Amino acid sequence: MAHTRRYIRESALEARIAGIVEPVAQSLGYDLVRIRVTNDNGCTLQIMAEDETGRFTIDDCEKLHNDLNPILDLEDPIDREYHLEISSPGIDRPLVRARDFAAWAGHEAKVELSDMVDGRRRFRGEIVGADEETFSIRLPDAPAGTEPVHTLPLALLADAKLVMTDKLLEEARQRQADDPDYDDSDEDVETIYTDETDGPDAEERN
Repeated sequence: MAHTRRYIRESALEARIAGIVEPVAQSLGYDLVRIRVTNDNGCTLQIMAEDETGRFTIDDCEKLHNDLNPILDLEDPIDREYHLEISSPGIDRPLVRARDFAAWAGHEAKVELSDMVDGRRRFRGEIVGADEETFSIRLPDAPAGTEPVHTLPLALLADAKLVMTDKLLEEARQRQADDPDYDDSDEDVETIYTDETDGPDAEERN
């Protein structure tokens, strides 16, 4: 499986954790999608990953957790107790790689850039396609007489995700119907594994 560059805005702490998580995920055949550190439940570390098909089951979550947990304990990137949450990308998933935009062409996305392009930072419209350096999005609100398709540099991508639409839900259902190994009866729920005993003093609390 080719591991291509992620384009996403992250804090310094999130980037550091991504540097710890990504090699572990790749060694298991997974791709890291996103790292988030939030103040939920005091502090929560959210790790989003997927396999080469874009899926991530509970078994995958547990496998990544088992290999990652001792390394996080050793590296100790967060200086307080935290909850570890490992999940699949979900249906209205983040778009972080060129291949994500290519795979979901024809669906609606919300995009935020780190700098202005064509006089704006935020775009919402239909994904047209992507190559290794750019992606294209068609805006429904383009003024008459202007080009509705904007080609944007991946290097400026700060945040992007699919918009939950009937078309997206129907494609998600169809993909699951075509996958005989899929074992989740509710396609609207992310696969999530949560561990509430992680942190710098996890052993004492266990």
